[in-house]
Amino acid sequence: MSDSLARRAVAEFLGSALLLATVVGSGIMGAKLAGGNVALALLGNTLPTGAILVVLILIFGPVSGAHFNPAVTLAFVSRGALAMPTAFVYLAAQITGAIAGAWLAHLMFELPVMQLSTTTRTGPGQWIAEAVATFGLLLTIFGCLAGARAAIPYAVGLYITAAYWFTASTSFANPAVTIARALSDTFAGIAPAGVPGFIVAQLIGAALATLLAAWLWPKPATA
Repeated sequence: MSDSLARRAVAEFLGSALLLATVVGSGIMGAKLAGGNVALALLGNTLPTGAILVVLILIFGPVSGAHFNPAVTLAFVSRGALAMPTAFVYLAAQITGAIAGAWLAHLMFELPVMQLSTTTRTGPGQWIAEAVATFGLLLTIFGCLAGARAAIPYAVGLYITAAYWFTASTSFANPAVTIARALSDTFAGIAPAGVPGFIVAQLIGAALATLLAAWLWPKPATA
């Protein structure tokens, strides 16, 4: 692995880890402080997630493009903006980083590191929601790349903040996030049985957005 690719892999690993530490950690904190009010707990989960996305994209974007999401990486591959060998490194870094971040959150809150979620998230409404969430995320990225590149960190953070509330699934929109959240029996968790349906829906949403983006903004976008 070249030194440049190693730096990109570390950026994807750290970004994914810090994202999941925020998603899981804020979920735990929100649930603790909300006194049983699920809406308040969700708000406590939403705002830190949107905020950390802005920060992570700002700091790691110049290194790796700040994908932190296999659906985003594969979309760039399909548009010819990322080579497949590099994508494999990204995917490995994203998934392992996401899992490490979930475990880090458990350690910070003195919970067992190894867990499996028991929160059921499945069914047509949830799958449609994940397809919509990922579709919108990819359109946000490609649209900003075409005309407002500097706005990407803020647009992505705001989109995910909104999608937490307008989608039935609370907008996972990321296969690596989905896998890692299956390993956390906390507020942000998803039972492992629900993971395949979420990932399939996410990839469908990403594929549809990539096709539409290629027509709306035909100039190839770079990571």
